[in-house]
Parts: sequence; structure tokens; C-alpha cells
Amino acid sequence: MAYENITTAQEERIHIITINRPKQLNALNKATIKELHEAMDAANKDASTRAIILTGTGEKAFVAGADIKEFSGYNVEQGQELAANGQEILFNFVHNLPTPVIAAVNGFALGGGLELAMASHMRVASDNAKLGLPEVSLGVIPGYGGTQRLTQLVGRGKAMELITTAGMIGAEEAQQWGLVNHVVAQDELMNLARKIASKICANSGSAIKSAIKAVNANFVDGLNGYNVEITEFGNCFGTEEFKEGTSAFLEKRKPDFK
Repeated sequence: MAYENITTAQEERIHIITINRPKQLNALNKATIKELHEAMDAANKDASTRAIILTGTGEKAFVAGADIKEFSGYNVEQGQELAANGQEILFNFVHNLPTPVIAAVNGFALGGGLELAMASHMRVASDNAKLGLPEVSLGVIPGYGGTQRLTQLVGRGKAMELITTAGMIGAEEAQQWGLVNHVVAQDELMNLARKIASKICANSGSAIKSAIKAVNANFVDGLNGYNVEITEFGNCFGTEEFKEGTSAFLEKRKPDFK
């Protein structure tokens, strides 16, 4: 499928999605959000894809924020609809995607860009990355899940500091906070993302789907994550990949997950 704002590429079992709006520092507008949903959905439904890498074109920005000119004239109801639609179409969709998504953060990840990275299952960053949620400097707050996911990742105090100061932190500090998993030089970023994705691809896809569901259950109000884990653990016993994995272990060979 042809896209205007993103590019996609398949490398064996790894699907790479690149936000391609360099003149706008890869800012998210409605069209880009829609295309990202479509590309993520297509990759997830492709049986040959076991991991997705999400990044931005160039060295300056992963995503430098939302396209402010699209909503600067909105009223209360339109603002609420914008946030609700964005969360449903992309951010919650990525968060709950059964295929692991690795955000390769190159340069600025601000506002909606950081929210997109946080919705991904893990994050790696280049050493020139700058991360922040500057929305309060515009008279608004993060609306794509940022107030919730940042708190889950770094704790209430640090989340409050980053949001209320509208500040930015560098990659090393973000790693210290637990906001990103790894920091590497710019020219090593995609290689690291591919290395992690390759390790994921070597494991059971059905078990990984169950693991994602169980981990995410910890953050759903009214849902007992332990019970979800028990259910998903049991579900694994009914898969062909469980049979292959246990047989390979007993036969002292590497499993061949199809």
C-alpha cells in the first residue's frame, strides 16, 4: 500500500515503519495517525511479521510533536474528540498490539512523539535524543495517553516534573528514569533495534502475544493481572508453539517456531 506520510519495509520477520515528514520534523497530523494505524494493523496481520520497528526519517526527530495548526482553533468538544480518536486509532492500538513494537527514537520525541514512543512496547534512543511533554507551555496537556503512560514508566513525581515544567531531558537521563531501555550512538540506533527485534523473532509469537496481554493487564483498572496471567499461561498449552518449544528443549535442539 502506498502512503504519503510514512514508509514501510519488510526485513525477513521484522517490519520497519518510518514516519516521513522531515520538513515538519515528522510531526503527527490526522493523516499520519491514520496511516500509522493502517500500517501497524497490516504488519500485525501479516503472519511473516514477528516484530515492528517504528522510527522517524532523518537524524533530527523521531516525532517533534503534533501538528498544532490542525487544532489551534478547536473548542472543548472538538478537543475531547481529538484526544479520544487519537487514543483509539493509534496510541491505545499500538499499546495493545499483539506484535511487539520497538520505538527507535532518533532526535526529538516531544508531545505526541513521546506519547507514541511510550505507547510502544519498548524504546531505544540515540544519544542525541531529547524527550519531553511540552503541552502546558501551549495551554493544554498531553492528550494521547501521556499523563498516564509517563507516570506508569517513571513514577508520579518525575512525571509531574516533566509535564508541569514543559521541560526536555536527554537520552542518558531518560534511561536513568526508566523511560528508554538503551542509549546508543546515532549510527548504531537501527542496528540495536534490529538486534532486539531479531531476538524477539526467535521466540514463540503466540507466547509473546500472551505475555503482552498479561503485562498490559497490570495497568487496566478493575482487571486482576494475576488472573490474566493464569489464563494466558494456560492458553499457551493449547498452541503448536508450546509443543514445539517443549519438544525442542527435551530433544536438546533449537525450536523452529513457524
